Amino acid sequence: MSEYVKSGLVEAALQAARDLGRDVADVPVAAIAAKAGISRSTLLRRLGGSRAALDAAVRSAGVDPGGQLPVRARALDAAAALISEYGLAATTLDSISTRAECSVVSLHAAFGGRDGLMRAVFEQHTPLLDFEEFFEQPHGDLQSTVRAFYQMMANALSREPRVVPALFAEMFARPDSPATQSLIGHAGPRMLGVLDRWLTTQVQHGRIRDLPIPLLVQQLLAPMLLNMFIRPVAQKGAPLTVTDVGTACDVFADTFVRAVGTQSTLTGGARPNCALIFSGQPPGPNSFRVGECAR
Repeated sequence: MSEYVKSGLVEAALQAARDLGRDVADVPVAAIAAKAGISRSTLLRRLGGSRAALDAAVRSAGVDPGGQLPVRARALDAAAALISEYGLAATTLDSISTRAECSVVSLHAAFGGRDGLMRAVFEQHTPLLDFEEFFEQPHGDLQSTVRAFYQMMANALSREPRVVPALFAEMFARPDSPATQSLIGHAGPRMLGVLDRWLTTQVQHGRIRDLPIPLLVQQLLAPMLLNMFIRPVAQKGAPLTVTDVGTACDVFADTFVRAVGTQSTLTGGARPNCALIFSGQPPGPNSFRVGECAR
């Protein structure tokens, strides 16, 4: 079966499956033949007497003929789980294909290669879309907006599989690796662009002091990122204590506004007191807790 004929039959099979709302494997040969504009016997002859060749061609195009989720969905789930478990560098196409129960050829057909697959994972399993959706919505004053932003970050970074910590680990350990460069090149401009536009607007409206935007971005992101990254360690008995997420959001929002807010912002919205407290002992390496804001 020539590539031209195979491509036409695959498209006919996929179209028939869409029309009937079924998996390709559940579409009768007659329906596929009709969609291809040929007779059933001609279709079977071109397939060598069995539809196994057609199912294989459909699978190599990145679509499972039936019985499982599509290759794309399975590969994204598999890649995210492997990144969370073993790190970005160890997540190869071979390991993904094994976990997703598909061929490496199918991964290339669905994503165009490892870079395309990693970009799709970044899109689905990092807070990139959460950031974009958050800043597209109307918000209140600076304090409540930052507090809501931190809550959104906490929710996004708590989701399993934990892809974002693994991505940061790769960036810090191997800043020149192809995976790091792919991540920065794809997600970096979009995420930083969203924050740049919002922070610039806040500066223009006199809510935030006119400080370098890159430093404002770091001041905004760093506290919540670190807090969420150390939580799994603290929860497993390490000598670290963290407060509940709600308190962390309150404290970090208050701290950010006090650090970068203009005088009019501070007199109009920031809470009057935000004190560090300790857990029943004099301050020491094992007694420190993130502070709470007084009500």
